[in-house]
Amino acid sequence: MNTLGFYFSLGFEHVLDPNGLDHFYFLTVLAIPFVFRDWRRVLWLVTLFTLGHTLSLALAYHDILAVNAVWVEFLIPVTIVASCIPILLNLKSVKTSSHLPNIIGFLTFAFGLIHGLGFARYFGQVVLKDDAYTALLSFAVGVEAAQLLIVLGVLLVNFVVLRLLGLQQQRWQLIIAAMVAALAGQMMIANWPG
Repeated sequence: MNTLGFYFSLGFEHVLDPNGLDHFYFLTVLAIPFVFRDWRRVLWLVTLFTLGHTLSLALAYHDILAVNAVWVEFLIPVTIVASCIPILLNLKSVKTSSHLPNIIGFLTFAFGLIHGLGFARYFGQVVLKDDAYTALLSFAVGVEAAQLLIVLGVLLVNFVVLRLLGLQQQRWQLIIAAMVAALAGQMMIANWPG
């Protein structure tokens, strides 16, 4: 397999790895308030996450940023729980508040930074110095592709649940956010840095 294909696959599989559901949980909560007509907003948020993820990988790879892995593994589920809070508190939709979209965008980028640090050590072990920039770019494209696949799945489920089954959107969002928060809470406890 060529270099581009290898790192693309690495990024794609990193997001879809069933042994590491953090991306899946985060993206589910990120996308659950949206429907297909909001695709531009969701795409922007997913891309912000990928940019943060890629930036932290680059900074860690070049030894500019180093964070204790124990704290990173704890902070990753914290970001997921934090993403559930606006839904659980029934804050007005990310789509309607004038300030909330900017805050959500900033937090999505920041959470991408944290999630990227979770993969940084392994990434540093598999990337050769000569391939660093190609690897980062290809890996980022793989991450983005897999994340868009997850978001597409969430939007499809939203369509079925909201349009075809007629469940109320707010109730559906609360159910999903509560489930994800509970699962991420278990991850937080398991990864407690003490």
